[in-house]
Amino acid sequence: MFELKILAHFAAAHQLRMVAKKCENLHGHNWKVEVCVAGDKLNSWGVLMDFGELKVHVGAVIDTLDHKFLNELPFFDGNPSSEKIAVYIADALADKLTGTGVRVRRVTTWESEDACATYTP
Repeated sequence: MFELKILAHFAAAHQLRMVAKKCENLHGHNWKVEVCVAGDKLNSWGVLMDFGELKVHVGAVIDTLDHKFLNELPFFDGNPSSEKIAVYIADALADKLTGTGVRVRRVTTWESEDACATYTP
């Protein structure tokens, strides 16, 4: 099996419900996103997938989140946690990779330098 990992970034605001009081206030983050994809076979050029192509797919997903108030996006049902953001990115990317032989292995969303959530489909 082969794995590729890329990093992406976006800025967005959110409010979390039913967590620490401080996080229930409107606030924002400069998110760092780690995306790892995997597959069993290399293509005719000897790569799992071109990094540029992967970055385009991830960028299209990230664009739906960048500079948004995440609570207003239907997927998050009003509570856009780091965990739900990782799931959203993984699911949206999986749709874009359909038929390529490449699958999402894991997505990690960092909301700060020392706090992240990882989703493994």
